[in-house]
Amino acid sequence: MKCKFYAIGLIFIIFLSSFSIQVLSDTKNQNFLSNSNQNNNYEISSIHNQSLEGYTLFGPEYGKQIYLMKNDGTLINRWESNNIQGLGIELLKNGNLVRSCSTYPNPIFPFGGFTGRLEMFNWNGSLIWEFDYSDSNVCLHHDIEVLPNGNILLIAWELITSDEVLSAGKNPEKFPWTYLASEHIIEIKPDDTYGGEIVWEWHLWDHLIQDYDSSKNNYGIVSEHPELVDINFEIDETVLNPDNFHINSIDYNEKLDQILLSVRNYNEIWIIDHSTTTSQSMSHEGGISGKGGDILYRWGNPETYDKGTSEDRELYFQHDANWIDEGMPGEGNILIFNNGPHRPQGTYSSIDEINPPLENEYQYYFSESGRFGPFDLVWTYTAEEKTDFYSNHISSAQRISNGNTLICEGDDGYFFEVSSNKETVWEYQNQYPLFNPLKDVFKIKRYTLGYEGIGEFRTENPLPPDRPTGETNIKTGQEYTFSTVTTDPDDGNIIYWFDWGDGTNSGWIGPFNSGRMGVSSHMWNEPGTYEITVIAQNMKGLLSGLSEPLNITVEGLQVFLLGKVDSRTVKENEISLFSDKLVYLSVTPFDFEIFNYGVRVIIDKEYKGILNDHLVFGKFVLRYLN
Repeated sequence: MKCKFYAIGLIFIIFLSSFSIQVLSDTKNQNFLSNSNQNNNYEISSIHNQSLEGYTLFGPEYGKQIYLMKNDGTLINRWESNNIQGLGIELLKNGNLVRSCSTYPNPIFPFGGFTGRLEMFNWNGSLIWEFDYSDSNVCLHHDIEVLPNGNILLIAWELITSDEVLSAGKNPEKFPWTYLASEHIIEIKPDDTYGGEIVWEWHLWDHLIQDYDSSKNNYGIVSEHPELVDINFEIDETVLNPDNFHINSIDYNEKLDQILLSVRNYNEIWIIDHSTTTSQSMSHEGGISGKGGDILYRWGNPETYDKGTSEDRELYFQHDANWIDEGMPGEGNILIFNNGPHRPQGTYSSIDEINPPLENEYQYYFSESGRFGPFDLVWTYTAEEKTDFYSNHISSAQRISNGNTLICEGDDGYFFEVSSNKETVWEYQNQYPLFNPLKDVFKIKRYTLGYEGIGEFRTENPLPPDRPTGETNIKTGQEYTFSTVTTDPDDGNIIYWFDWGDGTNSGWIGPFNSGRMGVSSHMWNEPGTYEITVIAQNMKGLLSGLSEPLNITVEGLQVFLLGKVDSRTVKENEISLFSDKLVYLSVTPFDFEIFNYGVRVIIDKEYKGILNDHLVFGKFVLRYLN
């Protein structure tokens, strides 16, 4: 035995002298697709008497699912499509869900926010209607707006050829592309099951001005025509594609019969008249405003119409410009998620509320400088340390009935509600990413508890999971993997919770498809007998019964250790030591590790070998190593 013992020690020394020390990744206690030892609500925080109770609708960017959840994170409904890219979403008063999506990437319009299709599901998740608008000339993108009469406003790109672009007075030195993706808005009246009639449209290309080529019909002095779009305005140099304008949100004001657009690449919001006919929208006359399809109001970047400089700019790649709804604190004001890239004051996001300067019920007035106001914000939100709140793209903000503002920090899929004095009263982290770490969410919306579009909650619980499977005779200090499976009556996704029987658990892991095996791993530190049980939860937040237990026996693991001792603590039945130079060998099961960084080891007091304040060398029963 002595010869064998010293031979093993000699092997250790050879390994130390022959191999470079490798840093090992600390993965011993990580769980599959989950944060360890947390329950499913770990990412939710709420000050209940200040947060507005209701239901939050959201869908991960590029995903196929839309979720509706209560403030505590419990899902009350889930819709699944065959198509990705659920950006614009709306839950109607009849319980139907309208969702933008994409069936394929359009090669002519491969830009951020592409969709191309609209689809409608009933409350129970059945697809009941579709509308396609994507070909070599046009493609839907980004947001949607459902009108009170059931019609739907949609944003779409349209192809403008190189000849058409140059004929519109575009400076060829500012046009390196073979075509340009301009913007238009269509209003559709849905048919019964597929398609819809376009009943109104507006085209940006009908409202251009330029001061480069005097031979063109749209030549003029840009500063004298803020109602028109300067085709030669130089957009941010980081935009490296023909998507020149990039409208990313749309909203409608029924009282004004006007449409609000967020034009990201111009760093502006625009308001246009919806009361026009389609032919009037192509002109500069007609409609309640008398200005046809021209811009009634614009704000955020007066440099676009030669009435300011970069120092006067207010918006930076903004998203989700929306009127605050009637009856809400601040009603009629405009709320904007101001994303903030290239902001001179620093890279941070803000939620900005403005009061647009209505001259009468339908028109907006200029300041003495010839610019549209306002020059001061009604309210704004930033983080206390401004750079702590930042989303480079997407994102949303909604004023809700208690005066709070619901915010989606889209890049991180982080939702939170702030009071008027900027205190965070509720927060939630998207737990349904397309894949880690992609947690992006385009926008969210909160519906009140009494919203009539909320259908009956489903009460079908998932079946109890099968008894877990895995090794039953195991060793301390080693990680073992276990699995189980169950089904959901609605064929929805399942999350699992493994109880390891030693006072710890896996936390919720998943989601997994119904009928697909759930897998998690664990390491025991104490010899003994344990019961492993599992419970499941579906996407409605409904729990299964407990699985039958798997009984396991844990024995101490015999290991050989050689290394430096930095510190040690002796307790009644165990010794804890810390080492930054350690060689570890387990024969059954075989495992060999070399640690050259701080590692903590817990062993039984009974051992064979040497252990003092400087050296560990011998055969030990391992309880823990990390």
